[in-house]
Amino acid sequence: MSASEPYPPIQERLVNGIGPAPAEAAKRADPGRIAPRSPRTAIEPDTVEMPTRRSTSARHPLVIIGNAIISIFVLLVIIAGVALFIGKQRFEAPGPLAQDRIVSLPRGSGIRDIADVLEREGVIDQPWVFVGGVLVLKAREDLKAGEYQFKAHASLRDVVATIVEGRVVAHQFSVPEGLTSEQIVARLLDDDVLVGNIKEIPREGSLLPDTYNFTRGVTREQMIQRMQQAQQHLVKEIWDRHSPDLPIKTPEQLVVLASLVEKETGKPEERTRVAAVFVNRLKQKMRLQSDPTIIYGLVGGKGTLGRPIMKSEIDQATPYNTYQIDGLPPGPICNPGRASLEAAVNPARTRELYFVADGTGGHVFAETYEQHQKNVARLRSLESDQKDQAPTDASIAAPASQSAPISGRRSANPRSQSAH
Repeated sequence: MSASEPYPPIQERLVNGIGPAPAEAAKRADPGRIAPRSPRTAIEPDTVEMPTRRSTSARHPLVIIGNAIISIFVLLVIIAGVALFIGKQRFEAPGPLAQDRIVSLPRGSGIRDIADVLEREGVIDQPWVFVGGVLVLKAREDLKAGEYQFKAHASLRDVVATIVEGRVVAHQFSVPEGLTSEQIVARLLDDDVLVGNIKEIPREGSLLPDTYNFTRGVTREQMIQRMQQAQQHLVKEIWDRHSPDLPIKTPEQLVVLASLVEKETGKPEERTRVAAVFVNRLKQKMRLQSDPTIIYGLVGGKGTLGRPIMKSEIDQATPYNTYQIDGLPPGPICNPGRASLEAAVNPARTRELYFVADGTGGHVFAETYEQHQKNVARLRSLESDQKDQAPTDASIAAPASQSAPISGRRSANPRSQSAH
């Protein structure tokens, strides 16, 4: 049919296949209407699309195993996440400890041993959470033995932090100025936190009086070594600043002179004046005549005589009795502190040669023997009613004599009474 020919009739177009078939046309005209089919078409089976076949690779055993592994992994991740969430809450929750407590963790303890000790002491009540927290924080190698103080209701995180950071309990050992080495050793032996024995009594004057911090487990020998090292360092530091016009020539003599100053006065403001009296006497070749040297010559490191000095003991020759020997004694008579060491190298610029107790805990100083005698008489007047006063020398030498004593009274405890 050419383009110029007219369209065929509708019926002809339907017969010739032009346009939709009757059934389809009816369907389009009324979509809800069932299109009629010929008897032959009705008895023919409907055409059904064949289902797509699964890939052979999807049914491979390795794929099945891989899927199972992934599923298990996802499940484990979920379980681990829930466990971490719950564990974190418990790790940071307040602990069971009702009040502060000190707990000692022995050396060589493992993570499980530490957990057992903490649980036994009531610091924690979930040892496995403690162990897990330490492992998660990778702090197993950082756990330290020692004595720790845990605060009341400390969380597991606080407990681990205290141990890992090594915040051990600090103890103190205090050494007052003026003690002998034997007296210091006795104090070390009385301290029930320190451990170990002491091989021998340290050399007199080799220990520095001070307050020392230490932790449980430190030995007594280690404490002695610390005191000796501190003393050596301090003496070197002070000696490097000494004046060249001093009549002492070695650091050892510095310690000896400082020990006399230490035993003669407990008042800080008097130390440089007492040191000046000794320095002035040494320069003038006068005997020092210090009562503490009498006591040390009699009792040694025991430190105290326990009674007044006897007249016979003043005349008794010992290596330390500065009433009987010239110059300094052969060694220190105690362990002097920093203040006395400083005073020994920086004495006051005075011409004083004498001092005596003033009856109030201090001293009065004098440049001449006459002034000194008046000061002694004043002291005797104050002490006239004391029955236990020390014997005094009835015959005091003339001022011109180089053997004139520093003072006119001697006591059993020069440091406490500040006179001799």
